[in-house]
Amino acid sequence: MNKIRNFKLVAGACLLALAMPYSLLSQDKKSDSVTGTWDCIAHLSGEDDIPFTMTLEQKADAVTGSVATHEGDVPITSGSFKSGVLELHLAGSEAKYVVTGKLDGAQFKGQWSKDPDGMGGEWEGKRSTPASASSK
Repeated sequence: MNKIRNFKLVAGACLLALAMPYSLLSQDKKSDSVTGTWDCIAHLSGEDDIPFTMTLEQKADAVTGSVATHEGDVPITSGSFKSGVLELHLAGSEAKYVVTGKLDGAQFKGQWSKDPDGMGGEWEGKRSTPASASSK
């Protein structure tokens, strides 16, 4: 009876030891994901900054979602996040946008452009922090 109990303990310990690195690896992968809501600002030379919110979902390298501005939501028609670089293509009713940015820690910084008028500039964004229960 003792041999069976010892075997079960050893087998259980081995399974735990094998599962732990996988668990840690999957946690690291999630922290690298851009999935979530990002509070951002687009900078225009000589004009007011434009706040916008990106709502992103990442599956492997593909990124989907939308960008919300004071003018409404613009869907992401194609997007990717590879090697720390985000690239989004968006299509509104009157314009198309390209947004690229590099993730540096917890913040994106990059460039945006708008067709057909050629506007563009820099942008930056950070992950939205959920409202705490005490602020509701």
